[in-house]
Amino acid sequence: MKFLHLAAGVAAISLLASCGGGGSSSGGGSSSSSSSSSGGMSLQLDNVRSLLKTNADIAFAAYSDAVDTAVDLQTALTTFKNNPTQENLDAAKIAWLVAREPYGQTEVYRFRLSPIDSTDYQNEDGPEGDINAWPLGEALIDYTISGTDFGPDQTDVTSHTTGVNFPTENIINSSVAIDANLIAKTATAADEHDVISGYHAIEFMLWGQDLNLDGSADTEASREASTVDSNGLLTSGGHRPLTDFTTDVNASRRHLFMEVVAAKLIEDLTSVRDGWATGASYRTAFTTINSETEALQKLAEVLTGMGTLSEGELAGERMQIAFSSNSQEDEHSCFSDNTHRDIWLNAEGVSNSYFGEYAGYDSTLDGTDNENARAVSGYGFDDLLADMNQTSLAAQMHAALSDTEDGYISIDSEARAGSPVDVLIMDANRNNTNPMYATIIALNAQSAIISDIADALGITAAVVDDNASGCNTTNPNQSCE
Repeated sequence: MKFLHLAAGVAAISLLASCGGGGSSSGGGSSSSSSSSSGGMSLQLDNVRSLLKTNADIAFAAYSDAVDTAVDLQTALTTFKNNPTQENLDAAKIAWLVAREPYGQTEVYRFRLSPIDSTDYQNEDGPEGDINAWPLGEALIDYTISGTDFGPDQTDVTSHTTGVNFPTENIINSSVAIDANLIAKTATAADEHDVISGYHAIEFMLWGQDLNLDGSADTEASREASTVDSNGLLTSGGHRPLTDFTTDVNASRRHLFMEVVAAKLIEDLTSVRDGWATGASYRTAFTTINSETEALQKLAEVLTGMGTLSEGELAGERMQIAFSSNSQEDEHSCFSDNTHRDIWLNAEGVSNSYFGEYAGYDSTLDGTDNENARAVSGYGFDDLLADMNQTSLAAQMHAALSDTEDGYISIDSEARAGSPVDVLIMDANRNNTNPMYATIIALNAQSAIISDIADALGITAAVVDDNASGCNTTNPNQSCE
């Protein structure tokens, strides 16, 4: 659990400060014959090389775990197709939830032209949209029900290139060929409501819409509280009937759709993982520095992923839009009610980069990382700041990460106790003591410290993209533009 790690880290920094700072930390800070002055501090190039190597090692480990768990999901889907029982449907759902655990921690590698966003370190043409785009174009994929939170503004189809005669048809109830060519057209979707690929397409097929217990889509004022069933699944997500995969006239097309989407998901994740492998052109370019200018550029890339994910993407796009508007459609994993894990894992990815550590992932869905064969412990920003005698700045960052961690642990605990994120964002629950509110504020503060770290290092470029969202994350109740 990172909580204990952070608590120990704060204590260590306090001790370091009381002792006057300095020295190498547990990550193994190295000295270097190559040093230069940056932002008034001494920047050791060998230390930066260690940080970049650790950052790359974590990326390769986490994406490798993402590929493996996606393959496990594919296997579970095949088992379900061959023997479509409720037990195998539940097993496929669990495989989907487990697959999200390592992937969620990789999202800190976005916003920096790494292989998830770029194929050549220059253009934003990477497969991220095909892997994790949301909201989803569920109405284009399969049947949906309209209601207070599932109106045309949420589930309508704006334009698409699938060949489906929407709205009288969708992909499942038409004769359009379900193949790799169809799914690849997501990349050209003109609107998020036309997205048909990635994790959330499979999520929608497995769970269906998250409707009320009466089967209606009138969810703005009344949503299901959660319990955990004997399989460890929250019972508050969608309730797609097993008959959709057995006796329904389109049952075979649903199995085929998931089969094709899963194959593309694995292909895309594999391409990203391979970009981080030792000897790969991207990894070599990322980890190679020969001057202070190059060192600062690479540190800026890492900090941009941390800062922009913290504030614009996670606090804004993934939390405040849903929180301020009570929009179930805008919560990240709205079909499975797994948004509490998305928040936890994205935030954990930022702390992974800061501490230079990756603990693995949770395969039992109890909130504790237990699959640690690829765990990484190396040189992080905590080590770099310690070696540069920046103990005060490090203490501020530790405190900020600890506040964020308190928030996402509370959100996770609320979900496990009966109030998933779609309940937390309801109008009746929107107040300053809501852990969603507190976590948005904490992520905003965290991003400010990340900017301060960049300033202290002498990085002149902004590492928190102000245009990443239209949200004022200092006021979570305020609607986003």
